Amino acid sequence: MPTQGQVTLKRDLLQHLGIKPGERVDFEKLPGGELRVRAARPTGTIDSFLGLLAGKTKKVATIEDMNEAAAAGWAGEE
Repeated sequence: MPTQGQVTLKRDLLQHLGIKPGERVDFEKLPGGELRVRAARPTGTIDSFLGLLAGKTKKVATIEDMNEAAAAGWAGEE
């Protein structure tokens, strides 16, 4: 069961929106109690993305490190 503030969408709807499970969506309130759902787009800058790795490693960042930083930035966890 989802925790408070979460919505579960079926796989075909996620594919239609172009998002993967766990990624965020935006809702727009429309008249008559309707909602418009869109894939959330990251709003961070390249500087904030690179800053996620700062001080976490003394070695060159691996692809896995960069993927984790990108996922955190997408989720708004700067």
